[in-house]
Amino acid sequence: MYGGAGVHVAELTAALRSGTDTEVRVRAFGAFRDEADVWAYRTPNGLEQANGALQALGTDVAIAADVEGADLVHSHTWYANAAGRIAQLTYNIPHVVTAHSLEPLRPWKAEQLGGGYRLSSWMEREAFERADAVVAVSKAMRADILRSYPSIDPERVQVVYNGIDIDAWRPDVDEDAVRALGIDPSRRSVVFVGRITRQKGLPYLLRAVASLPSDVQIVLCAGAPDTPEIMAEVTGLVDSLRSERDGVVWIDRMLSHGEIVNVLSSGTVFVCPSIYEPLGIVNLEAMACGIPVVGTGTGGIPEVVADGLTGRIVPIDQAQDGTGTPTDPDRYVADLAATLNEVLEDEGLAKLMGRAGRLRVESEFTWDAIARRTRAVYDQVLAGR
Repeated sequence: MYGGAGVHVAELTAALRSGTDTEVRVRAFGAFRDEADVWAYRTPNGLEQANGALQALGTDVAIAADVEGADLVHSHTWYANAAGRIAQLTYNIPHVVTAHSLEPLRPWKAEQLGGGYRLSSWMEREAFERADAVVAVSKAMRADILRSYPSIDPERVQVVYNGIDIDAWRPDVDEDAVRALGIDPSRRSVVFVGRITRQKGLPYLLRAVASLPSDVQIVLCAGAPDTPEIMAEVTGLVDSLRSERDGVVWIDRMLSHGEIVNVLSSGTVFVCPSIYEPLGIVNLEAMACGIPVVGTGTGGIPEVVADGLTGRIVPIDQAQDGTGTPTDPDRYVADLAATLNEVLEDEGLAKLMGRAGRLRVESEFTWDAIARRTRAVYDQVLAGR
């Protein structure tokens, strides 16, 4: 289970199995999972020390070898796209791809993968351009796909949003639980949950915190850094903040589901400072827990967060070189701080926004609806073969 895409696959699988007549077999990276019809694959022997993209490609070959007999294969993320494409070629079965992100719009991945970034980009392009259908998790993502891969027929690209388990994600305030994490539930707080990557924009948030009232607590649930460089930058900014104010809580371990729910439910405002976010499932999780969301006006975030109703959208003007970097970083940081202060200053309105967010999730983003829409994509693809 890795990031929003991992959550998406797990929830979609469960909803397809329970809500449609679809038999789903999952073939995934990682350690053994004790679950029916789920197979896990480790890096093949001899590739353990290879570039990460080569390890993924080797794993994809092993996965594809076991797909024979399926009616359709559906891949998620560049890690698995090659498995879907190889299976499509080998067994002449349709291949559906869901785009959770796009390699052309994440050039900073070269910091992590080196030359492997060129390989991951090739795997993604080959899979997308040859897929029978491409699923985008937002309208903004659909536009990005067609811009990044102009040879794809627009009719093959359909939008199916991410979903949320509204029973698993619901308000649950447990003050003792959050105190155990070092959080003071009596203080106003800004909550961030995400990996330490360029796309999540954490350094911009840490700079914006300097303009927040001193009594506001900053809760960072942040780990899994992409590179030593981004980790060093974030560590330096956190240390600087702690030298100037108290209430800077950084939790770098993976929290349990219950702990994350408690943290979100006890917060005043959730912040998503991403500079690249196809949809942002973490925003759905926050809204389901009844906390207003302040998010960047990029990607699919404005499709999830209703500005002025379930939270606020922070304007951003971005470079068009694929990095998503703000053209005026100081202006973006200032606007982010001002928007957070606006929500923090009116706690009554913040609570109303939180309740509106919960209602929006219940009406538009359930996994049952997402499963039915996904099955319709399958049926359309199979009917066209």
